Amino acid sequence: MAVERLLPTDEAHALIALVREVAAEQLAPRASADEESASFPRDVFALLGKLGLMSLPFDEDDGGGGQPYEVYLQVLEEIATAWMSVGVDVSVHTLSASATARFGTDGQRARWLPDMLGGGWLGAYALSEPQAGSDVSAIATKAVRAGDEYVVTGTKAWISHGPHADFFLLFVRTSADPKAGLSAFHLPADLPGVSFGAPEKKMGMSASTTAQLLLDGVRIPVDHRLGDEGQGMAIALSALDSGRLGIAACATGLAQAALDLAVGYAAQRQQFGRAIGEFQGMQFLLADMAAAVESARATYLLAARMRDADRPFSRQASIAKLVATDAAMKVTTDAVQVLGGYGYTRDFPAERYMREAKVTQIFEGTNQIQRMVIARSLLKELSR
Repeated sequence: MAVERLLPTDEAHALIALVREVAAEQLAPRASADEESASFPRDVFALLGKLGLMSLPFDEDDGGGGQPYEVYLQVLEEIATAWMSVGVDVSVHTLSASATARFGTDGQRARWLPDMLGGGWLGAYALSEPQAGSDVSAIATKAVRAGDEYVVTGTKAWISHGPHADFFLLFVRTSADPKAGLSAFHLPADLPGVSFGAPEKKMGMSASTTAQLLLDGVRIPVDHRLGDEGQGMAIALSALDSGRLGIAACATGLAQAALDLAVGYAAQRQQFGRAIGEFQGMQFLLADMAAAVESARATYLLAARMRDADRPFSRQASIAKLVATDAAMKVTTDAVQVLGGYGYTRDFPAERYMREAKVTQIFEGTNQIQRMVIARSLLKELSR
């Protein structure tokens, strides 16, 4: 069912209508098959780029759509409702291009943003490592300055659509300082020494290929560094706040898809001579699912509006990520329960939704990390 949305402009309403049409005609019909075959839908991202949907929250002066974040996230939710892998990968691309838009020099922005925002390039985010996930200070991949280049060697892990990306927002160590020793780079995927590990065998989101990024003496030009040496931690954390909102919106879309499926099934499934949706126990379950979905949407929209108002939103982003992804896990699990035995089969997408929901509680900072961020923010405010 179509979500009733409060949008700031007529343009935003037209944009949502376009996205719903594309999602219904181009995404939803092929999602199950491509997930089953683990086929990466590169053509889909080319289409979204052509329609201007890969650049919505970026400034129009940079070739972006100039949309507020609250509109971009609702577009992302609509995409994820139809196909979670595509929604997440659009969010990752936005995250990967954001550092160039915010921290790049005029020359870097003019050189790279047209392809990043025009749909010609697909970007990936290379922060985590096999031994460094939530603990960014443990990053070990090194970049050694050699004249006008940096020589980079190391391994990055959990790179969403890594083998299909055209560029990476790469974070590597340029000094031994745990916090001030990281630097950010624009890494073209075709540089010598760049390769990938075997795709991870995941429980869900198989159409979004996840693999290690292997860097063997990769020579990155100095003018590909974003910001100053040692500024990488600040760049990473600033991007992650917005990235967490992207995941919150995608998780909300996934939960909405599960709710829609459950409501439709409950309305038509007959037991004891009537639709199972007529039983109070089922009605209470569906009501709780709806409450969880709408609560998730409200939390990410509040954080987005604070971001659009140029107010601090880190705590709100963590709350949105926590609430929305926990909701996605609960709602998709309940959808399987509503469908009963059919929910446990692949004849319906409920089991896929449940498998896809789990990772949302893990990436962009686990929900345990989000709780730490939220609590520390509260205690910090108290001490002022």
